[in-house]
Amino acid sequence: MAAFAAFNGPPHHGAHPSLPSCLRRFLGALGILGGSLVGGVLPAHAGEVKVAVSSNFSAAIHAIQPDFEAATGHHMRISTGSTGKLYAQIRNGAPFGVFLAADTRRPRKLEEAGEAAPGGRFTYARGRIALWSPDPRQVDGPGTLAKGDFRHLSIANPETAPYGLAAQQTLQALGHWEDLKGAIVRGENIGQAHQFVASHNAELGFVALSQISGPNRPGEGSRWLVPQSYYDPIRQQAVLLADAADEPAARALVDYLRGPEAAEVIEAFGYAIPKGD
Repeated sequence: MAAFAAFNGPPHHGAHPSLPSCLRRFLGALGILGGSLVGGVLPAHAGEVKVAVSSNFSAAIHAIQPDFEAATGHHMRISTGSTGKLYAQIRNGAPFGVFLAADTRRPRKLEEAGEAAPGGRFTYARGRIALWSPDPRQVDGPGTLAKGDFRHLSIANPETAPYGLAAQQTLQALGHWEDLKGAIVRGENIGQAHQFVASHNAELGFVALSQISGPNRPGEGSRWLVPQSYYDPIRQQAVLLADAADEPAARALVDYLRGPEAAEVIEAFGYAIPKGD
């Protein structure tokens, strides 16, 4: 009732009458659409790209989505999971157009199998891992692992998740892989590994830096940013899949991810931008 009362109220006499927010958004959208059509920005046939995204990159791709859609007119449909599971789905015929993996191995295998479009594989980010706890007193460096002052340590499954493999390599480098096996709880992917810690089902865990350092993330708790010398580089590669090679929306997404606007968002989530990969 309050909204109708405001709409039917007395007219305003300023240069910009106050309108209900929904009406302002509608008129604004018409203005944007008109300007875009005049400028030839929107494609003649806007399409949809189905993109398979590794869990660590979920927040970043959702941050990229509105700008991509505004810039191209195409729509993005996002599915997230571990790199290994998404790869298996693609090999079994899942109709994705673009695959954003957390490693280089699966994208390369898709290329070798003829399932990637020529020239459609590239590194879009370099990831990092951190040992993290919501408790500001829990993590003070690698010595936290030696203290054993916890019951559960969360990591992603090293068999399917590159961030889980990086966690395993870190524990092996520090000499704790064997003695902490009884405390390790495995998430299906890095998203679930993070959730175990965030929900306090594990006191601490190895997570993607992007999960605790992106925009609008307050940096709660305590962390140790693991030196990259402890694990193999996490080079995250994208693939334009062969079946989508002629789809404008899929090609537009690949081009956008290579551009400066996407790079700015990716860096804001704690990733490094590769050079020359």
